[in-house]
Amino acid sequence: MYDAAVLWSWLEFSVRWLHVITGIAWIGSSFYFIALDLGLNRAAAGAADGEEWQVHGGGFYHIQKYLVAPEAMPEHLTWFKWESYATWLSGATLLIIVYWVGAELYLIDPTVLELSTTEAIILSAGSIAFGWIAYDAICKSRFGTDNTRLMLGLYVLLVLMAWAYAQVFSGRAALLHLGAFTATIMSANVFFIIIPNQRVVVADLRAGRVPDPKYGVVAKQRSTHNNYLTLPVLFLMLSGHYPLVFGTAYNWMIASLVFLVGVLIRHYFNSMHARRGKPTWVWLAAFLLFIVMAWLSTEPGVERAEDPVAAEGRFAEAPGFASVAETVMGRCAMCHAAVPGWDGIHWPPNGVRLDTEAEIARHARGIYLQSGLSKAMPPGNVSYMEPEERAAIVAWYRAATGD
Repeated sequence: MYDAAVLWSWLEFSVRWLHVITGIAWIGSSFYFIALDLGLNRAAAGAADGEEWQVHGGGFYHIQKYLVAPEAMPEHLTWFKWESYATWLSGATLLIIVYWVGAELYLIDPTVLELSTTEAIILSAGSIAFGWIAYDAICKSRFGTDNTRLMLGLYVLLVLMAWAYAQVFSGRAALLHLGAFTATIMSANVFFIIIPNQRVVVADLRAGRVPDPKYGVVAKQRSTHNNYLTLPVLFLMLSGHYPLVFGTAYNWMIASLVFLVGVLIRHYFNSMHARRGKPTWVWLAAFLLFIVMAWLSTEPGVERAEDPVAAEGRFAEAPGFASVAETVMGRCAMCHAAVPGWDGIHWPPNGVRLDTEAEIARHARGIYLQSGLSKAMPPGNVSYMEPEERAAIVAWYRAATGD
C-alpha cells in the first residue's frame, strides 16, 4: 500500500517538474522573440525588415528578421513549437492526476455545487475545450478585426469564466481551471494557428509562390495574445499554494484583477523593448490593483490578523480553544494525523498533524488562515465544516493575538 502511494506521489512530482521545465522553456522563447521583434532596428536593416546586434555569454550575435523570407530559403529552419506542446501535455496530465483522480478532495466542493465525480470531470474538460472554441471564433469574426476591441472582449470572456468556475468547483480548482482555460488557448494558438500559418508561408516560398501576408498578420496577433496572457497564467497556476487567494468568496474577482496586473507589467517591458520609453506609472497601477486583491482576499468587513508572537500556550489558553480543538479534530484530523484515516492518504499532508491539542495550538496561524479566514481547508469542504465553526476559529485566534 505504501509503495503504491510513494510511486503515485513521485509520478505527480515528476509530471509537475516536467511541467515547470517545459513551461520555462516556452515562456523563455516567447518572451525572447517578442522582445527581439520589438527592439529591431528597422532603419539599418537593408533588405531585411529589421536587425539587431546582441551580446551574450562572451559572444556577439547579428540577428536579422525578414517580414516574408530572404531571397533564398535556408535548408534548415528551427521551429519553436515543442516547448508549447510539451507544456500543455504535461499540464493536462497533472490536471488529471491531481484534480480528476482526486476530484473528491480537490475538484468538488459540495457547499458550492453538488456534483458527482463524472459530472465534475465532464465540466472540467468541456469548459477547457469551450475556451479555445469560443476564443478562436471571436478572433475570426468581424469583432476580432480590431485588436483593442478583441482584447477587451477576451477579458470579458475571462472574467465570466472566472465567475462561472467559482460557481461550480472548489476555490482551488476554480482558479487552477481558469489558468488551464487560458493556457489551452495559448497552446492551441501555437498548434492550430501560428505553426500551420508559418508552414503555409514556407511551402509557398519554396514553391516559388508569393505568400499571402494575412498568415503572418494572424500569427503575429495570436503570438501577442500569448505574450500578454503568460503572467496571469503563472499566477493562477501558483494560486493553489495560497489559500487567501483561492479560499475567499471573492476569488473570481482576484483572478479577474490578476489579468489586468499581468497586462500592465507586460506593457512596461514591451514598451521598454520597443524603445518607446519606460511607462513607470504601470507599477503604481499594478501595486494599487494588488492592494485591492489583498483586501478582497480577507472579504470586506473582516480584517486580517497579524502574525502571532505568543507561544503555543497562549493559543491553548485563549477563550474558545476547547470548542475549536473539538472542531479541528472532528473536521481535519482524519487526514492530519499520525496515521490518517482518510482512504488514499498515508501520511499527514505537508507533515501537519492536528490530532492533539498541542498540535492544534502549534498550527494556530495555519488553521486561522486556511479554515477560518478562508475556506481552503478542508479541501472541497469534504468534512462539512460549518460557517459557525469557521467563525469560532477566527474569534479564538483573534482573542489569542489580542486583535
